[in-house]
Amino acid sequence: MSIKKGDLVTVISGEERGKSGRILKVFPEKQRIIVERVNMVKRHQRPSTEFPQGGLVEKELPISICNVSIVCPRCSQVTRIQKKQVSLGVNLRACKKCGEVIDEQK
Repeated sequence: MSIKKGDLVTVISGEERGKSGRILKVFPEKQRIIVERVNMVKRHQRPSTEFPQGGLVEKELPISICNVSIVCPRCSQVTRIQKKQVSLGVNLRACKKCGEVIDEQK
């Protein structure tokens, strides 16, 4: 997968097109992600120890990975990802437009 938790992404298709946010959670087996403040729904919550009042709670639902595109931190444009070989056997993610490495090298 070319998308990781903490990446800044923009929704490129669907009802939420144009919205952007950070990735909160990734579900690789289902090819879905949860993006901050995107695909919000209201759910009824029963009173519990966490929510003593109960009521309506807003939360994010997962969206498909194919509906989002990553935003380059350097050029701030929606871009695709390319693999760039830094050293023998070490590949990092890079912006396809400006060539800047997105991953931090360990």
